[in-house]
Amino acid sequence: MSVLTQIKEAPIATPIDRLLAATADDMAKVNALILSRADSHVDMVPELARYLIDSGGKRLRPMLTVAAAQLFGKGEGSAINFAAAVEFMHNATLLHDDVVDESDMRRGKPAARMVWGNKASILVGDFLLGQAFMMMVETRDIDSLGVLSAASAVMAEGEVFQLSKTGDLTTTPADYAEVIRAKTAVLFEAACEVGAIAGGADAAGRKALASYGLELGNAFQLVDDALDYGGQAGTLGKNTGDDLREGKMTLPIILALAEGSQAERETIATALGDAEATAEQVAEVVAILNRLETLPRTLAQAHAHARAAQQALEVLPASELRTLLIDVVEFSVLRAY
Repeated sequence: MSVLTQIKEAPIATPIDRLLAATADDMAKVNALILSRADSHVDMVPELARYLIDSGGKRLRPMLTVAAAQLFGKGEGSAINFAAAVEFMHNATLLHDDVVDESDMRRGKPAARMVWGNKASILVGDFLLGQAFMMMVETRDIDSLGVLSAASAVMAEGEVFQLSKTGDLTTTPADYAEVIRAKTAVLFEAACEVGAIAGGADAAGRKALASYGLELGNAFQLVDDALDYGGQAGTLGKNTGDDLREGKMTLPIILALAEGSQAERETIATALGDAEATAEQVAEVVAILNRLETLPRTLAQAHAHARAAQQALEVLPASELRTLLIDVVEFSVLRAY
């Protein structure tokens, strides 16, 4: 069974819609803050920033921040600033990543760099990071500032580490695990942890939400990487095989290189990192991945992380919101938001 079939057969559940509803009031404040802080007297800054911000992302990370705060419910409103800061950090990373990866598409439309150029994308990404840290500082919560600052540094390290592994046929599953932890999971972890802090969580509650976010982020990225070889153009706002053409050493490829025949390894190596790799070449690689079952095995790891995320919340008192956060994990794994 292909990854795409598994996604299509997912139940028509609506945990994300329920999360949207549960966080609607706070997210309206977050969205207003995002729009106001994306403003600038330099016209290109808000134009480019809003192009990305308004491009259809689900804003799952800031929703998790405000949901985590609501779960404990003793905060003083700092969750709004943290949620907006998390979204700015995420969007800054997207702007920078698209330049590094030379990506043409983002969320189903031309990447900002294709409209405004690489230089503007990098600089506006820097602007968003600056605004993110200003919003953090305004809360005067040094503990949370430390969490988000550390996450920003680790994310940058993860991107550099991934860059250093581009096209490296000796990349190991452990290397890959470190890349996705740093580049993706750490921001989920920080988003949930600062939300818990804003909500007045004790040490155990804060740890539970941090673990939940980390495991959810790992699962999220594993599914994303599997879908690159099992989805359709538009499913993730990019073309099937983009990771292959960009030379990204994701788990499906790493496993295939370790277990495939010499001829199969050569087929993968030829296409890996070739920006002009044809659809036929990508199809050949996908056929190898299917034969070796590296896509369902990647998804199996995603589900293992998803279970760990759900288990992390079991230490907390039962509540409707806790159940919703547990449901969001499975839905996110199946739908790859």
